[in-house]
Amino acid sequence: MSLLVASASVRADGDGGLPSPINTDRPAVTASSVVVPQGSLQVENGFAFTVNQGQNLYDGPETLLRFGLASKTELRLYVPDYFAYTGMSSGFGDIAIGLKQQLGPTHGFDVSLILFLSMPSGAEAISSHGYDPAVQLPWSRSLSRGWTAAGMLSVYFPTQGARRNVTGETTFLLDRQLARHWDAFAEYAGDFPEQGGPRHLLHFGAAWKVTNQQQLDLHGAVGLSRATLDHFIGIGYSFRFNLARR
Repeated sequence: MSLLVASASVRADGDGGLPSPINTDRPAVTASSVVVPQGSLQVENGFAFTVNQGQNLYDGPETLLRFGLASKTELRLYVPDYFAYTGMSSGFGDIAIGLKQQLGPTHGFDVSLILFLSMPSGAEAISSHGYDPAVQLPWSRSLSRGWTAAGMLSVYFPTQGARRNVTGETTFLLDRQLARHWDAFAEYAGDFPEQGGPRHLLHFGAAWKVTNQQQLDLHGAVGLSRATLDHFIGIGYSFRFNLARR
């Protein structure tokens, strides 16, 4: 699940009594540092086109389901993504389940802990064929009016062949609110696996809140190291609705 696409905007609505604006884990690599409201189901979706060493990859729907179990706890389901390679085997990836616990706000920071486990449910050529845990620690802090800094520290334990390739990841993001319902970001993401070279990514994107409960996003990235993908571009649509009254 390394280099997942997610968002890091963390803003309050300010309209007393009304639900806060949708806050997604996409389109940045850095996940949101807050959970979805209790009793709400948030559905985040996307599609991406990637070029890597002359190979083209299309993947979607990049669906993440987030349910607000309590005021600072959410359940997460990573729906299997379909990977379509040109000239290579294609198929669905592995399913994953997770939990997110909001630890902040504290000293001006929003912080959360995300734990998830992927299970070998995908196609023969796509699945890792292992039970792969991961831990993420996203954070964010408002810098000034319209500016937010965010980042995430992560450790992944993907199965590659007959062993795990433990991979650390760090990200840093700057988000700028351009208008009330529109923001843009620039982000660095780096993966540091036990086996193989480091993967450095420079990532840009924007998100537009169509309504308080819906968001459209557009993003793209370029690889900065030999082991990283060449570049990709993606789009997404996310929405949220209440399943239960708080």
